[in-house]
Amino acid sequence: MINVALVDDQQLVRQGIAGLLSLSEDIRIVWQAENGEHAQQMLVEQQDQPDVMLLDIRMPKVNGIELVKILRGQGNKLPILMLTTFDDSELFMQSLQAGANGFLLKDVSLEKLVSAVKTLADGGFVAEPVVMKQLNKGLPDMPVLEDLTEKEQQILKLLAGGFSNKEIASSVFLAEGTVKNHVSNILSKLNTRDRTRAVLIALNQGLV
Repeated sequence: MINVALVDDQQLVRQGIAGLLSLSEDIRIVWQAENGEHAQQMLVEQQDQPDVMLLDIRMPKVNGIELVKILRGQGNKLPILMLTTFDDSELFMQSLQAGANGFLLKDVSLEKLVSAVKTLADGGFVAEPVVMKQLNKGLPDMPVLEDLTEKEQQILKLLAGGFSNKEIASSVFLAEGTVKNHVSNILSKLNTRDRTRAVLIALNQGLV
């Protein structure tokens, strides 16, 4: 059973998504919140903790992107799926940079939503093709990921998971300075100076 928290300021939307997900025998809604501030309270107060959080991007008080930044700043690696009615590439990019694990538009089918929740619970990443198409605008010509060493590909996967250099170093048993050098090499080989765009390239080529 996958425990899910649902955060959206529109009650009807929240209840609608919760109702759909309740049709799946593999998913249980543990709590709902109306904005990022409320969600922070629920994470502290509720005994049932989510395995995945579904999070609206645009909300009052503390919006979705701000909440992701807060949680990642606290070292919380809870998988977060951003839901939005807006196909705004800038918001998607900000969400990715903040550490979100996926993006779906709210008109998604139940089957795709359930699949996305399961993917995130297993440590994966999800993005609608229309979202990826917007994010890919301005990317350099696609380099070949085979140019990366096995260790560099491993580190790139961890970058896609939102891990810091320090956390990656601990995971792969390397010094933090060594990881920093690997990241620099990865960015150079992928012809980008931006870690986020490096992750986008990895997503496009199926590494993540």
